[in-house]
Amino acid sequence: MEISEVRVKLIENKDDRLKAFCSVTFDNEFVVRDIKIIEGTGGFFVAMPSRKMSDHCDKCGGKNHLRAKFCNNCGAKLKEDRTKVDIKGRIKLHADIAHPINADCRNKIQETVTEAFNKEVEDSKSPDYKPANDIGLDADEDIPEVI
Repeated sequence: MEISEVRVKLIENKDDRLKAFCSVTFDNEFVVRDIKIIEGTGGFFVAMPSRKMSDHCDKCGGKNHLRAKFCNNCGAKLKEDRTKVDIKGRIKLHADIAHPINADCRNKIQETVTEAFNKEVEDSKSPDYKPANDIGLDADEDIPEVI
C-alpha cells in the first residue's frame, strides 16, 4: 500500500489543539477523509475519522448520543449507565470509521500526514498562498453518478 496523495486544510483557530483536517489517498484508488491533525504534548498526531456512539430509547426506540440525558424523539429520561468502558477504564463515546490495523501502517500514515501538514504550514506563510477550499472533490471534478 502506498500513500499517493495527502491534502491538508489548515484550521484558523490558533487556540485550539485541532490544527488541520486532511484526506489521504491510497494507491490512487481509495481515499479516507476527515483525518484530524492534533497538537498533543509530544507533538502533532493523527486522529482517524470517527463517529459518536449512540443507543436507542427504551420507550420509543429513538436514536440518541450516549451523553444525552433525554431522548431526542420523545423526551423521556434516558438511563445514566448506557456507556461502555474500555480496558483503561475510559468511557467509549466515539468509534473509528477507518483506522490502520497495525503500528507500521499507523506510523507510515502519521509520518506522511505530519510531513504534508508541516509543508502546508510553511506554504501558508507565503503572501500568494491559497488555502484549499475543500479537501474532498475539487470544484472542477465531477461527482460520480450513483446507479
